[in-house]
Amino acid sequence: MNKSLLKFITDVGPLAIFFFFYYNSDKNLKVAIPPLIVATIISVLLVWVLEKKVPMVPLLGGILITLFGGLTIYFDNPIFIYMKPTIINILFALALFFGKYFTNEPVLKLILGKTLPMSDEGWKILNNRWTYFFIFLAILNEIVWRTQTEEFWVNFKVWGMLPITFIFTASQVGLINKHKLNE
Repeated sequence: MNKSLLKFITDVGPLAIFFFFYYNSDKNLKVAIPPLIVATIISVLLVWVLEKKVPMVPLLGGILITLFGGLTIYFDNPIFIYMKPTIINILFALALFFGKYFTNEPVLKLILGKTLPMSDEGWKILNNRWTYFFIFLAILNEIVWRTQTEEFWVNFKVWGMLPITFIFTASQVGLINKHKLNE
């Protein structure tokens, strides 16, 4: 199977299944979360079977979806699933912020350094920007789920946060070009 097609299916498939069940059950999270958990576990297993490895971000996402989705169902309280994006973004921010103290260089450089040659100063700035961006997303998620309807939050999580992330990523091109190293 084509790697990019596999990535697309394993990334988007569980989300599509969630939306299908959510909107075909009168917008009921308790009905939509179990298929999301199952689809996420299948996606992670599929990647592992086909590639003999599972990238850390999908694995962490799968664990957190299973944990927080399970807590939502068990306690019959959607607060757990609402807080999942907040917790994931805080974990990413903490990993970027504190990771540099354990590795003596920005974590993003460790992850992307071979494919994106930049100066150390560029990596430091980019790492800090992503740290602040993840904190921003965590705060934004908290504001949205605490002030809006569940349906608004469900849609915002995909149709709001995803474009915001794309825009932020695109806004980093100038920094990357400024600090790019000539090979």
